[in-house]
Amino acid sequence: MKNNFSILEYRSIYYNKDDSYSLDAQKNLAVPKKVFDDLKQFVLKNNEQTLFLKPSYKKGLGETLQAQNYVGVIQTKDGTTIEILPKIQNLNTDASKKILIKMLKTLKKSPFKNFNMAHLKSSKMPLFEIFITMFLDELTKLLKKGLKADYITKEENIKFLKGKLKISKQIQMNYIHKERFFVEYQEFLSDRVENRLIKTTLEFLYKKSGSNHNQQRIREFLFVFDAIGVFRNIKNDFVNIKLNRHMKDYEQTLLWCKTFLLENSFTPYKGGDIAFALLFDMNLLFESYVGNYLKKKGLNVSLQDKGKYLVEEPNKFALRPDIVINEDEQLIADTKWKMIKDEKDISQADMYQLYAYGTKYKECSKLYLIYPYNNKYLDLRYLYQAEETDKLALNVLFFDLTQKEPTFYMQDDACTEHKHKWFALLGTL
Repeated sequence: MKNNFSILEYRSIYYNKDDSYSLDAQKNLAVPKKVFDDLKQFVLKNNEQTLFLKPSYKKGLGETLQAQNYVGVIQTKDGTTIEILPKIQNLNTDASKKILIKMLKTLKKSPFKNFNMAHLKSSKMPLFEIFITMFLDELTKLLKKGLKADYITKEENIKFLKGKLKISKQIQMNYIHKERFFVEYQEFLSDRVENRLIKTTLEFLYKKSGSNHNQQRIREFLFVFDAIGVFRNIKNDFVNIKLNRHMKDYEQTLLWCKTFLLENSFTPYKGGDIAFALLFDMNLLFESYVGNYLKKKGLNVSLQDKGKYLVEEPNKFALRPDIVINEDEQLIADTKWKMIKDEKDISQADMYQLYAYGTKYKECSKLYLIYPYNNKYLDLRYLYQAEETDKLALNVLFFDLTQKEPTFYMQDDACTEHKHKWFALLGTL
């Protein structure tokens, strides 16, 4: 196994003067100078757009790169793989990794949702190898159904007439060699764009994987794909995929191919200082996970709702609340991936944002700010003066991800009536 390390959000990476790897008592990661410099260049080329790691200076450590709210995998060119995992209560990296995978499974248009983790010892396997295993399992299902073939158009200069003679090429290529024919013809082959992308992904992952087991599986798959070519211009080739009803079986496998080959399908990044990065914004993951949980409870949930504007006639500054629930009454919630220790940690901008939602959504009866639970429950409830006669309530909720059945914590008197299943769902029952 290659060098593989895990750190939690807000832990730091710094370089060791003796060019070795180590985790200190606070679980900060020390790496060789070359690895640190590659990561630093990656940060500098992206920090105007996205701050994956925050440059800083810490006493006793020196120059550092502090993990922010982006989680996932970064692999440097020497094969060093660094996992950044969400900081959830007092959980260690293994437990945090399991919850991260559960959250990834709720993402729309992603390859994670169909994966069955029952047989996977995810806490002991590096995150990158888990992703590779997911892809190989999906490919196994596809191969059991059989690879699809298609009529492939080919052009060749051959010694016999086959298909259609290309007159202009015939004159150009065979002015001297009269015995040859430049022809265009079709063959029914498995060497089609979708299968080429799968083989390209297999070859890519064989070089990246540090797991003997995954490498062995990839070699076996490459034997099956031996007669199929590979691609060099990946971005253009994804445009030519034909996912019609006959190719439905390929959908999940090709989502994995896109995830690995394009690398930035979830969070774009610039620069070639690292070998591979697959990073996820925890704010988006938390929103997806909470929204998915509420939908499973039977609520009529709209995520990233559209259609309302801060300024009307003409419409400007679109409003996009994370969660809108339309039941007997309308409720609006925004999720924030932030550990709240006390009231002063609540952003004033978030309060203004919720006020805008409450005033522009005329049917809205209550507003909610949802934060991850961090072993501390705060009893917070506010009243906005939305109209002269009406007041609009905002409740702060805390969502506990560590329970087998996720739990909301909120102010007791906000759910005393229990006249709607939303209150029963979010209340401390």
